Amino acid sequence: MDRPRWQEYWNRKSETYDREMGVLDRRVFGDSRRWACSRATGEVLEVAVGTGLNLPHYPAGVTLTGLDLSDRMLDLARARAAGLGRPVTLRQGTAHALPFADSSFDTVVCTLGLCAIPDHETAVGEMVRVLRPGGPLILLDHVAATSRFVRGVQWLLERITVPMAGEHFLRRPLHLVQAHGLVVEQRQRFKLGVVERLVARKPVSSSGDPATPRDLP
Repeated sequence: MDRPRWQEYWNRKSETYDREMGVLDRRVFGDSRRWACSRATGEVLEVAVGTGLNLPHYPAGVTLTGLDLSDRMLDLARARAAGLGRPVTLRQGTAHALPFADSSFDTVVCTLGLCAIPDHETAVGEMVRVLRPGGPLILLDHVAATSRFVRGVQWLLERITVPMAGEHFLRRPLHLVQAHGLVVEQRQRFKLGVVERLVARKPVSSSGDPATPRDLP
């Protein structure tokens, strides 16, 4: 990963990020931020917290930690947290090597982040590592569509967005979650399958034997 390059990219992007995401939230993702955050409990880690757009949607009782690569994004998140009167610990770092011990959090959340994290496989592995057994991993992202035509459009878009902004459209985090032995408890897909949100629970047994992940389409 070219960390300085992407850090600088997201620092620049912080100036327009909220405005752009506001449009996408209204037209594409709907209530997905509220859906994801409302399911968080206990000590919560949000990976790729960005400017803190999710902060208003977390239950009052959670203890929240957020991590992001961009220091300018984090500055905006701190300002948002202060305006909301929301206690939150914000740290700079990479999703490829989360600066937390194994089994540190009751819930891990990542919304619209895995699409742009360079090594999303390593990132999911890190999220599972820091999640306590029995805890949920809550993900929201745009993914490869169910429509072959739309997937073709996504493929074309990636020819531009991946080298320019590291933005992927054909990923499917669900498969990575299943590969780590988490049990998918909730999954919703809409907008021709482009948007997927899911809750997957880490097995209590360290071996992951108690349950076998379902093979979902």
